[in-house]
This record gives sequence, structure tokens and C-alpha cells, in this order.
Amino acid sequence: MARVPIFASKFILLLLLSSFATVLVSGDQDHEFVRRLDRKLLGLKKEKLSHFKLYWHDILTGPNPSAIQVVPPPSNTSRTAFGLVRMIDNPLTLGPEMSSKMVGRAQGFYAQASQQDIGLLMAMNFAFIEGKYNGSTITVLGKNSVLSTVREMPVIGGSGLFRFARGYVQARTQKFDITTGDATVEYNVYVFHY
Repeated sequence: MARVPIFASKFILLLLLSSFATVLVSGDQDHEFVRRLDRKLLGLKKEKLSHFKLYWHDILTGPNPSAIQVVPPPSNTSRTAFGLVRMIDNPLTLGPEMSSKMVGRAQGFYAQASQQDIGLLMAMNFAFIEGKYNGSTITVLGKNSVLSTVREMPVIGGSGLFRFARGYVQARTQKFDITTGDATVEYNVYVFHY
């Protein structure tokens, strides 16, 4: 077996170290499809935590329902109506009465996603129409175990004043009409945003 001269082995070691350093430095470089930004360039200042208390009105009856069934449960479904899907455009008000001031709408859908209990998959935007939040949205996506006293779902984002939003909501049923299915739910929204 031929021996590598000492200067050659040092040269190879130096070449390997140089290559490793190049990889480390270039690994820190941006790619052509992504670049790092200073958040100040986007107008993002100090992050703040806000709390919103809203009332969500799910109206299934009457001449102008705010929630409509778009997919019925299969006829062979469980007693939980597994598979049912409703689209919503529910009023969001400041108080539990429908006559209370409307500040936005909850737009999206909920689906019966559990075969064992009443567990809904909720996907909705709280689209605000009032004050400085007019035109901004908070996006909620998560499981809603409606028979629990308090349900928690994540805030996964938003738009407008809620860009880069994150947080959670807590839902508490205030009123439920077993005959019509109409419901009023108190939502406490805790959201970090810029």
C-alpha cells in the first residue's frame, strides 16, 4: 500500500476543511425561491396579545338560515350523524342576543368528524366588519366537542391586522334550542398579532 506524503495529507485535510466551511457558509445563504426578511420591512412592529369576546349565532331555521347542510350524513351512519357538513355565515355579535351589535361574521364550515361522540371539525374565519378591524380575519381550525362545557380550538392565522396571528379560542354554549338546532355560543379569542 502506497503511503501518502505528509504534505499531501495536510493538503487533503485543508481541502476538506475548506469545503466544510464553504458548505456551512453557503448553507446559511438564501435560496433563489426564498429570502430572509426584516419584519420591519413588512410594517410588523411589536407583537401584542388581544382578547376578543364575541357571540356566534348558528341559525338553522327561519327564512334566512346562517348555517346550511351541504352534505347529509350517510343513511348507514352512527347516531352522531358522522359525515354531515354545514356551511356557515354566522353573525358575530357583542352580546348574546341577536339584536346586539354585529361586529363580524364567522364564515366557513363545520363537519361531524366523530363516530363516537358529537365532535365537529370547525374551519372558519372570523371576518370583522367593525372599526379598525374591518376587513381583517382570524382563522380558527380544530375539534369542537360540543357537549363539553368549554371547548378549545387553535387560531392558526389571519389576514389584515391579524397577519401572522396565532393563539386559541374557548367556546361555551350559551343557548341551544333542541327543537330547531339553533345555538348561541360565546367565543373568547386570545390571539398574538402585530
